[in-house]
Amino acid sequence: MALIKDRVAVVTGAGRGIGRATAELLVAEGARVVINDLDADVARDAVRACEAIGGKACGVASAGSVADPGYTAELMRTAVSTFGQLDLLVNNAGITADAPAHRMSQEAWRLVLETNLGGAFNCCHAAAPFLRDPAKAELRQRGEVRYHRKVVNLYSTSAIGGLPGQVNYAAAKLGVVGLTRSLAREWAPLRINVNAVAPGFTDTRLTRPKEEGDGRFGIPGELRDEYLARLPFGRPASPLDVARVVLFFTSPLSDWVTGQALNCSGGHQIP
Repeated sequence: MALIKDRVAVVTGAGRGIGRATAELLVAEGARVVINDLDADVARDAVRACEAIGGKACGVASAGSVADPGYTAELMRTAVSTFGQLDLLVNNAGITADAPAHRMSQEAWRLVLETNLGGAFNCCHAAAPFLRDPAKAELRQRGEVRYHRKVVNLYSTSAIGGLPGQVNYAAAKLGVVGLTRSLAREWAPLRINVNAVAPGFTDTRLTRPKEEGDGRFGIPGELRDEYLARLPFGRPASPLDVARVVLFFTSPLSDWVTGQALNCSGGHQIP
């Protein structure tokens, strides 16, 4: 039986990696999904992949940045106008701009904070009326909320233990934990669960050897090999490994769980 049949989800940064694996898994479990990505082409490709599974998905016609509150408002309206409601929000979109702290530019600092932390806030803020108002109406009319609506925020083990060259990324992602815990307390009376998942080392374009890419993304090969050697399972997570944890937090299986920040690192002990 599908865990989230007929729920409507927005997944940000869903064109690739963890976001795409999450979108595909939610569709496989019965959800209808709106896919956001900065790159319209990869968003459309993700929509096609979801449709091939047999589900319903909608690519945002004008792909955009979650750092823009005007765009996130449009994104949530797209979900409701396309599918009639909004039940699940997965804030996965993120970016890196690594440099040692003493050489990090103000532009790199702002970009990562505005996208990774500001973007999560923008999406929650824009989704709030579509999550809260139906719950309030159900309370008035029925005396109880019909079902739990869910928000899942992605943060990072880099925020837990710190990582050289990522002061902006770690600061933003740890801020997501504060956002999660505060929203969980605010929205609990309306049965809106808000939780966070911290992927550990996951095989995406952000963690592949920098030398193999265009220099914008990835990790220097020597540092990457050193990190991999410390992983208990001897391999990085796949995007699907993380998506399964996100699915738990979007499903009724987690209805009694809120305000939690889960380390999803395959047993890697973070200082």
